Amino acid sequence: MEPAPRHDDPPSPPAHVAIIMDGNGRWARERHLPRIAGHKRGAETLRKVLIAAGELGIAYLTVYGFSSENWRRPADEVDELMSLLRHYLCSELAELHANGVRVRVIGDRGRLHKDIIALVEDAERQTQDNTVLHFTLALSYGSRHEIVEAVRRFAQQAATGDLDPENISEEDFTAHLSTAGIPDPDLVIRTSGEMRLSNFLLWQSAYAELVFTEKLWPDFCKQDLTDAISEFRQRERRYGATGV
Repeated sequence: MEPAPRHDDPPSPPAHVAIIMDGNGRWARERHLPRIAGHKRGAETLRKVLIAAGELGIAYLTVYGFSSENWRRPADEVDELMSLLRHYLCSELAELHANGVRVRVIGDRGRLHKDIIALVEDAERQTQDNTVLHFTLALSYGSRHEIVEAVRRFAQQAATGDLDPENISEEDFTAHLSTAGIPDPDLVIRTSGEMRLSNFLLWQSAYAELVFTEKLWPDFCKQDLTDAISEFRQRERRYGATGV
């Protein structure tokens, strides 16, 4: 029999934290800087948050790096973001791997440049056996597209007689999403004061606690993550049931 937890033991952190990193452009505009300066500062913030997540005992961290809708931005800004992504994947991989971080990328890779796809695949391959922190980066990602793709695969299986639609369960559907094998997020944080999910992990966040902060992403720090976790711990998660 396992010993009962001591009353003075610190509460466990949420197992899976997802973050919508918002506010890079606004941060740059407030400082009369080009938008790419905000994105570069945001990449530095991500590095610090990854370290903080490990220190706080978070097992899974998922961040919204580039949405499927972000392709609509001006071409020069998209090109700058892709260049920044290349630099990030090249410069940070060795440290992430050394610190036991497993890297996983979800989203529509078909729209990414071939060299970026190769960098992503290399990062996933090198870190696939790491277990200290599971880091998922959503790139060219949209949750509605993800859900439609899952439905399409089910429809194809049903059309060939390999699947009886009556037997489809929530667990089956979850297994067809790009996040298969990753637990649903317990806590979703969005920075910059916006209060919406913006097509991010819609199925997976059904019972997640949502925390919105006014802090712009480039200014987000370990203390802000700690504060969000503290707010999470104060909430009663009932999953549709009544409270005691």
